[in-house]
Amino acid sequence: MGRIYDVLNSIEQYNLVRSQSASRPKKYVAVEPTTALDRLLDDKKRELEEQVSQYEEIVAELTGELETAEPVEDTFWTAAVGPEETVDLLVERLSAADSRVVMVLSTYTEQFFDIDTVGTRILDELSDALERGVEVRLLMRPELVPILPESIGQRYRESLTVDENEVVIEVPHPLKSQEVFAMIDLKDREFAGNVRAEFGPRWDAADRLTL
Repeated sequence: MGRIYDVLNSIEQYNLVRSQSASRPKKYVAVEPTTALDRLLDDKKRELEEQVSQYEEIVAELTGELETAEPVEDTFWTAAVGPEETVDLLVERLSAADSRVVMVLSTYTEQFFDIDTVGTRILDELSDALERGVEVRLLMRPELVPILPESIGQRYRESLTVDENEVVIEVPHPLKSQEVFAMIDLKDREFAGNVRAEFGPRWDAADRLTL
């Protein structure tokens, strides 16, 4: 009988049964089914809310520790292959920028401003970067201007900017000229400086775009 009472006591903790403590032996009666289910649901909701709160505290603590960690200056590179993977990598690196994003676009990047597909993700990420104080600059070929969505003139009228130690390079598809084959992300301050120097004259000679 002892184990039965242990089970009943456990169920009572969830308010699924009522007990008559004065009787010997102790008597139990089940609550109404709908009431029992409502109480069980409420208990589970409270447990989930507590778990969410605990995870949020853990994330906040880890985020603080990561933000105070010294940045790693070692050279590191990674790559993504495929249309979806390349966009995911670009969006990830844009979200990591905290100082400056500099984008140099060719005609191969037309898909990045397709407002119905991946372009929305790119533009939204650039918008988020601007809102958190990141400077954003965009250098493009004149052929790209007609395909820009109207919203770019409303959302990016100041200027477009990537931190000074990281370069993300798009690799065009060798067999499909209008598609991206891969994206290479290279963290190397010296290489990033060389890239800036390479495109510096083009920035100086570029015309300011007004929409």
